[in-house]
Amino acid sequence: MNSYIYILTNVTNRVLYVGVTSDLTKRIYEHKNHLVKGFSSKYNLEKLVYFEIFEDINEAIKREKQLKGGSREKKLKLIEKSNPSFDDLYQNIL
Repeated sequence: MNSYIYILTNVTNRVLYVGVTSDLTKRIYEHKNHLVKGFSSKYNLEKLVYFEIFEDINEAIKREKQLKGGSREKKLKLIEKSNPSFDDLYQNIL
């Protein structure tokens, strides 16, 4: 079973959130519908702008920690490489 790390943002692309999940479609749906209480709901983080796929959950968790420990600048550069216009990628994973 695949695992994923993902980055969410809000409509103004001001706030970034890094998460990990084993069901990306379900997890993003939960964020978009504010079913997840906490940081993402508080800041209206509904836009999936980046994700990576892993075969091993431990590798995904390791990558999540690496991204969370990195600077905002590094996260922005990572997003801009594959999604320079910060499009919502949710439709791509359905």
